[in-house]
Amino acid sequence: MRVAMYYNNNDVRLEEMPVPEIGPDELLVKVIASGICGSDVLEWYRIKKAPRVLGHEIAGDIVNVGKNVKKFKSGDRVFVSHHVPCNTCHYCIFGHHTACETLHTTNFDPGGFSEYIRVPSINVDRGTFILPDNVSYEEGSFVEPLGCVLRGQRIAGLKPGQTILIIGSGISGCLHIKLACALGAGKIIATDINSFRMEMARKFGADFVFDGKEYSPDMLKDVNNGRLADLVILCTGALSAAYQALESVDRGGTIMFFAVPHPDDKLLIPINEFWRNEITLVTSYAVNINDVVETIELLSAKRVNVVDMITHRLPLAKTGEGFILVAKADKSMKVIIEPQK
Repeated sequence: MRVAMYYNNNDVRLEEMPVPEIGPDELLVKVIASGICGSDVLEWYRIKKAPRVLGHEIAGDIVNVGKNVKKFKSGDRVFVSHHVPCNTCHYCIFGHHTACETLHTTNFDPGGFSEYIRVPSINVDRGTFILPDNVSYEEGSFVEPLGCVLRGQRIAGLKPGQTILIIGSGISGCLHIKLACALGAGKIIATDINSFRMEMARKFGADFVFDGKEYSPDMLKDVNNGRLADLVILCTGALSAAYQALESVDRGGTIMFFAVPHPDDKLLIPINEFWRNEITLVTSYAVNINDVVETIELLSAKRVNVVDMITHRLPLAKTGEGFILVAKADKSMKVIIEPQK
């Protein structure tokens, strides 16, 4: 089978690998749609394990079923979660499934930028979900990223009527805008340093959009009755943006680090001021299986439209072009790879 092998953001090669053989408790899935995630182009995060086949936002068809698998059959349309928790450790029991060691060590084989993937038994058991008939493969490829956003807003405690500031209007920032609209947020303000993404933020529901290079908390106050934001969601790894987040949260508010600065960057937090004003800092990583179920329901009910976020659809042989598009962060939003083309 063909795969797109990642060496670095500028070197993704079309190569051949054997179709994975499955065991009695496993599945073979033909990948129909596979989204490029912003994390796929974080070289400091990815390159240490190169070369490898990336891709974790997938939807496809089951084409082979292990003899012990009873829940699924050949022909089922599915979303498959690449990371799954054990559900029994200390962290899972207390609701921190994405801190589970099992979640950090599970994956499907080889990766979503390939024609087929082998789904290990643990992923079959708790990470494979039937797509409703009215959810397309493309929509199915959004289950993982939208699920991450849903989990993040749940952890941050988003409430109807709150003023939300979203710093960074790439794919994750714009998904936060769309979901915040669907969940009844009050005023939604967004920033970005790219004019195309600023326009996308407006299109997807932001009430006000500011150029991140010019943004100041006073600009936020000007459109929010003199107040800062109840909830600030950081969706870019720029250190300057992280400081903007610290300066933009209102008393009693929350900052959610959906993205984080480079590991070598140091972020100084005004903890005395935050203590006095009861400001909460939270983080969110990955997606919990319960949030996957809710995300599929949101997509099926058409409460969040994701298809209009797709700017590029590319065959597997052009995966490298897709990586360059996402890494440049210029005039692209969601890039979908179609491995069967």
